[in-house]
Amino acid sequence: MPAQSSTQSSTQSATQSPAHYPVVLIDASGYLFRAYHALPKLTNSRGEATGALVGVLNMVRKLIDETQPEHIGVVFDAPGRTFREELYSDYKANRPPMPDELREQLGPLKAIIQAMGLPLIEVPKVEADDVIGTLATRAAEQGLATLISTGDKDMAQLVDDRITLVNTMSNSLLDPAAVEAKFGVPPERIVDYLSLMGDSIDNIPGVPKCGPKTAVKWIAQFGDLDGVIAHADEVKGKIGEHLRASLEQLPLARQLTTIKRDVPLALAPTDLQPTAPDREALRGWYQRIESRRLLATLEANGAGRDDDPTQPGAQPRGDQATQNGSQQGTANAYQTILTEADFDAWIERLRQADLWAFDTETTALDYMRAEIVGVSLAVSAHEAAYIPVAHAYPGAPDQLSRERVLGALKPLLEDPDHAKVGQNLKFDMSVCARAGIRMQGIAHDTMLESYVLDSTATRHDMDSLASKYLGEQTIHFEDIAGKGAKQLSFDQIPLETAAPYAAEDADITLRLHQALWPRIEAEPGLARIYREIELPLVPVLSRMERTGVRVDSDELEAQSQDLAERAAALEERAYAEAGARFNMGSPKQIGAIFFEQLQLPVVAKTPKGAPSTSEAVLEKLAEDGYELPRLILEHRGLTKLRSTYTDKLPAMIHPETGRVHTSYHQAVAATGRLSSSDPNLQNIPIRSEDGRRIRRAFVPEPGMRMLAADYSQIELRIMAHLSGDERLLAAFAAGQDIHRATAAEILGLSPEAVTSEQRRSAKAINFGLIYGMSAFGLARQLGIERQEAQDYVDAYFARYPGVRAFMDETREQARANRFVETLFGRRLHLTNITHSNHQLRSAAERTAINAPMQGTAADIIKRAMIAVDAWIAREQPPVRMIMQVHDELVFEVAEEAIERASERIRTLMEGAAELAVPLLVEAGVGANWDEAH
Repeated sequence: MPAQSSTQSSTQSATQSPAHYPVVLIDASGYLFRAYHALPKLTNSRGEATGALVGVLNMVRKLIDETQPEHIGVVFDAPGRTFREELYSDYKANRPPMPDELREQLGPLKAIIQAMGLPLIEVPKVEADDVIGTLATRAAEQGLATLISTGDKDMAQLVDDRITLVNTMSNSLLDPAAVEAKFGVPPERIVDYLSLMGDSIDNIPGVPKCGPKTAVKWIAQFGDLDGVIAHADEVKGKIGEHLRASLEQLPLARQLTTIKRDVPLALAPTDLQPTAPDREALRGWYQRIESRRLLATLEANGAGRDDDPTQPGAQPRGDQATQNGSQQGTANAYQTILTEADFDAWIERLRQADLWAFDTETTALDYMRAEIVGVSLAVSAHEAAYIPVAHAYPGAPDQLSRERVLGALKPLLEDPDHAKVGQNLKFDMSVCARAGIRMQGIAHDTMLESYVLDSTATRHDMDSLASKYLGEQTIHFEDIAGKGAKQLSFDQIPLETAAPYAAEDADITLRLHQALWPRIEAEPGLARIYREIELPLVPVLSRMERTGVRVDSDELEAQSQDLAERAAALEERAYAEAGARFNMGSPKQIGAIFFEQLQLPVVAKTPKGAPSTSEAVLEKLAEDGYELPRLILEHRGLTKLRSTYTDKLPAMIHPETGRVHTSYHQAVAATGRLSSSDPNLQNIPIRSEDGRRIRRAFVPEPGMRMLAADYSQIELRIMAHLSGDERLLAAFAAGQDIHRATAAEILGLSPEAVTSEQRRSAKAINFGLIYGMSAFGLARQLGIERQEAQDYVDAYFARYPGVRAFMDETREQARANRFVETLFGRRLHLTNITHSNHQLRSAAERTAINAPMQGTAADIIKRAMIAVDAWIAREQPPVRMIMQVHDELVFEVAEEAIERASERIRTLMEGAAELAVPLLVEAGVGANWDEAH
């Protein structure tokens, strides 16, 4: 794997990254506005605004790096009136004029885009959306997959099997299934959805008081906007009056909302070819906006595209320091250590320092394979050193040996009284462990400081934190190593470029801590979460990761073979059902079979009017009893299990340990939950038989057994504690089946009289209310009428008034504070809790209810992990903690110690928090994970 420092692996995006697309279209005007409002308001030394400009350029470069398009268009709104304003004079009348400091960045942005050699498009009389819609439609008609980079929800109407949206600021993708999941309607109904709601920002008239839920309900009930108009008399209540009063303006709303796809354009999508950049023009602009990173790109990369970032040269060595001016003009003294005297001087500085920053540079991102190439250190702001030990490119200078450097650092790194700060120190701890260093004295971790301070404010990697809290653009790893197949490992990067990058990591880390820690220390609840949960968990996770879990590759191979045979059999059955062989992964061929040959009903259409074959359509047709859609869905499920797990896991077995080693991430989930990757242990299926079979391949070492300890209904117990509802508290105190007890309460039955179906409905209510489910959602889940579902909800709150009161109070507190807290003081900030957009506000309100419970559950299991790890370290039982999955901890335990270990683990987990109801942990033992669960 490519080399990268721990600072570059500090967080994993919770969202999907774009893959390669032949055509990429960028909504530049939209991003300029978003960058202006979201990013720091930076200026150059002349006082000229540059923040939004630099933000957009970075987004454009990142998007190009990730997608490598053959054709690209950067589209701006042209000045002047558009056809929509001619249709409706009040269109966008509510929008304030463009701020002066944003307007002054527009011209430079366009000039730089053109100097980069990227096609820039402005078309009078229409908006950028219409130009993008036309180009995307033409590209799709030519069979070219197209990615539209935008944050505009209106663009969702363009999505189909060949057109995808990406929000570059959040890195989230929208394909047809994701559009329906997000908005509740498929792409072909987005125009109807938006027309009904109207748009206060664009001043598009809709139906007053019609929010997203109402729009979705009407479209589901009446089919489309025309159906809603035709059946307006059937809509009862005040909202029905609003609908009928709005009928005359709805066609206008649809016209204003619909993106044109037939704009007369002289350019075809294939004409959008990037050209060679104008280096001199770019140099002038980058100097003008004083972007060190962009200028470094230009000066260092003479070959290839000049907007491809690389790192500038010339770093003095030995005891000479490089003066690298930051964006604020402060000089950074970075030293490359190549002599014994310089190294000894730094060791003495570390001995005298109250706190010092530490970072490793390695040959790989995989902590189980990474070898240390160098280390960087900082004891004061703007001053740092890089100590290379293993750079091995032709002409590399002599360096201190790895043994010499690590040998001198080991006593300091292992001393708990020498306080260290780092960025994602778990990675450095694991890398040091491979080198025989048992790192202690972790006083601070800037990734975790940022995460605890505000889990949703930004990503928590160093580059993002430096931009947000220090207003600085740091050197990125790709700046010095390149990208893709040609990316260099760190030991092959010349010191002239590697040293400033590495030293900057330590310097920025120390300065970030100086900026973040006072803000945490000022909030006792946040300081408690940081000190008592997040920091102590770092060594626990490092040990768990390095311990790994054993998987039976023979069992997985047998499962893969079985899945392949069953998938092949499903293919033959599908061919027989279709009466012809076809590509089961081709929407076009599936559509021809479904709607031309078999004449299946059309459930939904693509934006071009063709019958849709999306996942949601397949599921609906399968539910309605059509065999071929069911066979295709089953085939996809089997092939996904095979590619994701049974084929992949054996290839991930480490050659030295014979085990699989995941990476746990503390700073990803907003609520405090851990996530994992490579492999993702959180998503291994459990509900299907095939998923459980995969868990059977997770096995202990000979002479040991698997023990799985799982919190029972922990979030419902937390709800009982937080709400203080007397009936819920009594049910848990009595050890009742809470779902049966709930069914008995709301139906007025004895617990013994509750049927399994009634218990299932109560379970859906119990968990649904935690996650903010409406009566409409409950009706869909249970397959009942909405009114019946509403009656269930009303009866629930009548019997559990404390729950209703808790929810109402939590919403009010969230509106007042703009955050909610867990039982232990973790905060989840809710920026949209008072938003004027009903959909965003409702989503924030649902989060406000759920986050205290889910976050408290996350805090509790983290506390349990710390307690169990301390017991293992103290008493050295034959027990290994090997996995954490949601509310479950998994262990490898020697057979003779099972009974004692099970009792002790349950006691520690149940004692991780004191609630008004007892915490209950269920522990199972087996020859594999499935048996133990």
